[in-house]
Amino acid sequence: MEYRIRQAAAEDADAVVRMHTQAHEECYGHLLPLEFFEGRRASIPERVTRRRPYLESTEPRIIALDENDEIVGFADAGPGRDEDRSQELELYSIYTLSRTYGTGLGAALLTAALADSAAYLWVLEDNPRARAFYEKYGFQADGKRAVLPPAWHALPELRMVRPALH
Repeated sequence: MEYRIRQAAAEDADAVVRMHTQAHEECYGHLLPLEFFEGRRASIPERVTRRRPYLESTEPRIIALDENDEIVGFADAGPGRDEDRSQELELYSIYTLSRTYGTGLGAALLTAALADSAAYLWVLEDNPRARAFYEKYGFQADGKRAVLPPAWHALPELRMVRPALH
């Protein structure tokens, strides 16, 4: 399967939010209660409104479309937000729908968002698939841990970093 990867635009907001919502359910269904996902679905309209201006950035806001022009993945990156950041670039998020797993789409999105730059990211501790993916592409846990806000049931996460790949 081939995917078309491009910079997102404001008009992609609705499709991005809907795909993101589906990806959360696929990735975190074992970690969060059904009510969490019901709330995410109910908040789609307000999340679309917030996402539109975010997608107007020149920073990497990358989407992947399948042969039917359906968004099946996205990645976004930008300046690091951690005060003690070890790298200047942060991978804010990367998601693909489960039907794309194993196709190389995640790697293509990661490259489109970060190129060969040194970077860091946050990942849920109880997400072994994602952690293995990041390790495959040079990221290692740096010992920094945090918990997500109560709305996300205070799930623990850890920071992973990688040096520049050059």
